[in-house]
Order: sequence, then C-alpha cells, then structure tokens
Amino acid sequence: MCGIVGLVGKFSVNQALYDALTVLQHRGQDSAGIVTCDGDKLHQRKDNGLVRDVFQQRHMLRLPGNMGIGHVRYPTAGSASSTESQPFYVNSPYGIALAHNGNLINADELKRDVFRADLRHVNTDSDSEILLNVFAHELLKLGKLTLDEETIFKAVANVHKRCTGGYAAVAMIVGYGVVAFRDPFGIRPIAFGVRKTSEGSECMVASESVALDVLGFELIRDLAPGEAIFIDKSGEIHARQCAKKPAYSPCIFEYVYLARPDSIIDDVSVYKARLRMGERLADKILRQWPDHDIDVVIPIPDTSRTACLPLAYQLGVKYREGFIKNRYIGRTFIMPGQTERSISVRRKLNAIGLEFEGKNVLLVDDSIVRGTTSKQIIQMAREAGAKKVYFASAAPPVRYQNVYGIDMPVVGELIAHNRTEEGVAEAIGADRLIYQSLPDLIDAVEKGNPRIRQFDTSCFSGEYVTGGVSESYLERIAERRNDAAKAQGESMINGIPA
Repeated sequence: MCGIVGLVGKFSVNQALYDALTVLQHRGQDSAGIVTCDGDKLHQRKDNGLVRDVFQQRHMLRLPGNMGIGHVRYPTAGSASSTESQPFYVNSPYGIALAHNGNLINADELKRDVFRADLRHVNTDSDSEILLNVFAHELLKLGKLTLDEETIFKAVANVHKRCTGGYAAVAMIVGYGVVAFRDPFGIRPIAFGVRKTSEGSECMVASESVALDVLGFELIRDLAPGEAIFIDKSGEIHARQCAKKPAYSPCIFEYVYLARPDSIIDDVSVYKARLRMGERLADKILRQWPDHDIDVVIPIPDTSRTACLPLAYQLGVKYREGFIKNRYIGRTFIMPGQTERSISVRRKLNAIGLEFEGKNVLLVDDSIVRGTTSKQIIQMAREAGAKKVYFASAAPPVRYQNVYGIDMPVVGELIAHNRTEEGVAEAIGADRLIYQSLPDLIDAVEKGNPRIRQFDTSCFSGEYVTGGVSESYLERIAERRNDAAKAQGESMINGIPA
C-alpha cells in the first residue's frame, strides 16, 4: 500500500504535491518523495519519514516547476532504506521519473529480462524501479525522437503484456507531461480530476479521490482497468484503453481498511460501503445470536467507527467511545515489525474505564490481521473492568497472503490461518468472536457500483485474480517479507549486524 500523485499545473506545483501527500499519508508512513520538472530540469527530494519531516522549507524552495509527481511508501518487500524511496528516475529515454503503488508478481523474471535483454541496471530491490525500466525500455524501443501520445499508449500496452500483478503508476517525462496507468484488473486505485484557474485547467491524478477534493479538483473518474492517461504539459488530457482483456477486479480491502472513508473508489463511496458492512454484520449477529447480552458497542478507532454506528443501531444497543487515540502514533498494521506493532498499541490507545466497568462489551474492528492489536485491546478492556468482552470484525478472516501490494505476506503471521473462528477467539482472548461473511462483504461494496462483477478478495479467499501465483512464489515472498527478515533489514540499515 502506497500513495501516488501527479500534477500538471499552471503555477508551481510543489505545495500542491506536498498537500496531496499529507492527505495520502495513511497509505504509507515509511518514506516520502517529490520530483518536479522545471523546463528541461528535474528537481527531487525524498527520504525516510513522514511527509512533514521529509520536506522542510528549504527543500520546498528547491522544487520549482509546474509539473511533478509524489509518493508515500510503506515497504512490502525489500528494506526500509531511503534508497528505495520513490519516485525513481532513469535518464533514457527523455528522462523519466516514476512512482508506483502495488506489486509485480513476476518481478524476478522482469529484473532478469531488464538486465539481459533490455541492458538496463536495477539498483534496488524495489519492483517499482523494475516497472520504470520496463516502461522506459518500451518507449525507447519505439524509437521516436519526438514523443507523442500514440507512442506513450503503445509503450503502456507493452508494459501490460510484460507485467503481472496489481499496479497503479504515475510517471513524468521531461518536457512532455505526466502519464498514469492502471493494471488490467484495476486492483490498485487511481483517479484523476481537473481544476479551473485564471490561466486555464490543471489536471491531477491520485490514489484516492480525497486528495483531489482537498485541493479543489473536481473528480472526473477513476482510470479503468488497463487504461492510461497522458496529461501533456499544456494540461490537455489524452486517454486510451491499453489492455486487450481488462477485467474489473478492485481490491476489496481498500474499502475495509486502506482507504479514507471520504474517498470514492471506482464509483463506490468508501463511507457508505462501511456503513453497509456494519448493517450486514448486525444482521449476522441477530441471526446467530438473537438472545445476545451485549450492553454496549465500542469501536476500535478509527477505521471501524463507520461500520460500528449502524451495527449498534441495528442491534438496539448503546454506542459509546471507549478508547481515546493518540493521533501521533502511526497505523500499527503497516508498521514494519511485530515488536514495533506490539509496543505501539498501548501508546496509541487508552481505555475510558466508566464505559467498560461491569458491562458486557462488543468491540468492533475493521479486520483482524495478525491479532496482536486485537489481543492487547481485549486485555485493556478487561483491565478497565469489562465483565465480558466480545469481538466483531467487519471483514472475514484474513487467512492468505496478499501479493498485490498489501503487507499480509506470511500466512504464519496471520492469526486466522488454520484456525477456526473459535480458535481465533481463544487466541485473542475474546469471549465470543463474530466475523463478517465474504458474500456479505462483497454485497456491501458491490451495492455501490453493480458494474463491478468481481473483486480481488485474495487475502480472504486465497484466489488470485491475475493468475500466476504459485506455491513457490508464495514461499519466496514469505522469506523476503516476514517480520524476521524485516527486522534483519532494519538492523543492517541502522548499522547493527543482524
């Protein structure tokens, strides 16, 4: 999960890119970067850390230009080194910078091809750099001294033929404009919008529509699966379907957890989808447990609040805020190691004792991934005086690896893998556990846009829409991405032998 943005404006774009990245900060807190283009010169700033820490006033002054792209990252593979911060850059052809959200499942094969056949060097372990070099090579192969939109769209079509996985990318070509494209299944989100100024129209692309909203851009639409758009330096938009057999299959976990509730993704309001998740979950509780003894329903802030409200209303039970969140602690799900996640839970949340004391409490969360947070929160509720602690998840059990850019890589670290619902309840210390069913989750999201006939539900179902995901591939990424590997990478970055 990363956040990307691209902008072709009539004035300096550095501040707008910065603002957009702060809005997308929830998608990645490991590193941030911006590249701008001023005439035929590129200017770059990227480093580890939050947007507000990476960009100081002196850095912003060194990012002139009316065109630029930006990125916020958390690592699903490779290290957390600043060398893997994006955007990446290659000088041939034309000079191209690229930022990417997602994951290529044939990255190892592509890296070999890029070196042996394309004669290009990849300097990092990031598949984003591989994607950049594939795109650059496809442009170079077409051999045009002067670039036009037809050449760009042909190059993107060839990228789709070579690359397998979930990806949304934004690239800036020096002197020409900004290109954005989405994988043929539309797994990772990307949308574009326009803003009128005294000098003419500006165009922006971003991972989520909320970034467009905040900056005053009118959302035009999401890119279709396999589609590319080219925004030339004058601000004119060119669009083309570049995949032969696109198949709408957006990632359903975007609606569960990843996206902000005020975003609209593929014409589905994330907020309304989460309201429906709460309603479906309440229906299940009433079917399976009509004589429940729940006294109060409490959300685990922040993502679950939207689903929790209609759930409490439908159950006829009081809704209360029982946890206060320290907003200066990052999202524990996307922290790079189990130890860091565990430490952060109690730093992040504090219980209000009077809402728990002597009560049977239903805690509601958006999902349960590793179970670390859930277990500690349940213990906090008991320490605050709860008589019984029940737990509800607005998502089904997460039992499988995600290979399209979400950090759910190792099945051994997923608490629901090879466990029954009762087994998970016991492991996290809940008196009872209720999961959303997968059909109910799909229905809750699909109702917002019936044109979407399927979703990527791989982390719940183990079914991978792109194909090409073998057991050996899953084993390889498990070796690279488990918490032990990440801890070793962190140790080496900090100069400590692992």
